[in-house]
Amino acid sequence: MKAPAAKSPRIVLLGPPACGKGTQGRRIAETLGLGYLSTGALLREQVEARTELGNQAEPILARGEYLPDSLMNPILAEWLSQQGGGWVLDGFPRSLPQAIFLDKWLAAHGLSLDAAISLEVPFEDLLDRIRSRVECPDCRWSGQHPELQPGGKCPACGSPAGRRADDSEANFRSRHAEFISLTLPVIDRYRGLGLLSSCDATAPRDEVAARLTRLLTA
Repeated sequence: MKAPAAKSPRIVLLGPPACGKGTQGRRIAETLGLGYLSTGALLREQVEARTELGNQAEPILARGEYLPDSLMNPILAEWLSQQGGGWVLDGFPRSLPQAIFLDKWLAAHGLSLDAAISLEVPFEDLLDRIRSRVECPDCRWSGQHPELQPGGKCPACGSPAGRRADDSEANFRSRHAEFISLTLPVIDRYRGLGLLSSCDATAPRDEVAARLTRLLTA
């Protein structure tokens, strides 16, 4: 992996659904003082707010599919254009065309990607996580059901939390299949470019966070 810039690294976080990208992406961003974008959380917010984008995205997400590049690329470009420093992307790029789009956008702005990290978790472990995963619709904290406070409250902000609407087992299997077919080639591409580091994400989240911090600050 190429060493990221000292002050403002640009990082993409890759991995299958339920591997912990959201949790670890936020922690990386907080630790290193970076911007953070979860495309999945952004889209769920749009669906809940019944925006035009949300209405287009809802049936696609309900089928466990990724949004087409014609929708995702402009969302990413708009977000990137608002960033004044480094960032962490969680959920983009999900496909080779998206990775190429990101490369071209960065090159056009005199920038480049510093690091790509792949979070690795076995399929059966992912399935167990999905069956117990909960999310807070207010602060977007994500975790496991036993972590909730009494009354089903979010441990981060105290708002009611529960299962995501798209977290059925059938939906997960569909999203995992799309990860295999679309995103594994992205991981292979970054490996070939010398940008990729892999991280075993089966450990407790604090341990995984410590591993990632070591990778990015070494």
